[in-house]
Amino acid sequence: AVMAAAPPPPLEPSPLPVFSQEGFGDKFLRKTRENPLVPLGCLCTVGVLTYGLISFQRGNTRHSQLMMRARILAQGFTIAALLGGMVVTAMKSR
Repeated sequence: AVMAAAPPPPLEPSPLPVFSQEGFGDKFLRKTRENPLVPLGCLCTVGVLTYGLISFQRGNTRHSQLMMRARILAQGFTIAALLGGMVVTAMKSR
């Protein structure tokens, strides 16, 4: 069996694709557009936590406890939004 004459492989490797550098702000905006519920949940969590701490500092313990429970709900919402976004992203890639 005689091998067919083929051109030799190139001595230089093919150039690698060039990707643009994505800064923090660009990445944050892209991720926020992909899943806007996560930053919303984070803002709600921080807002409720802040309001609860202010209530605690003023001595309104009943309202402070209510805000800490609301903070747990806001954190749960944020985690659910994060997991939901991961599932949607995984489904899109298939």
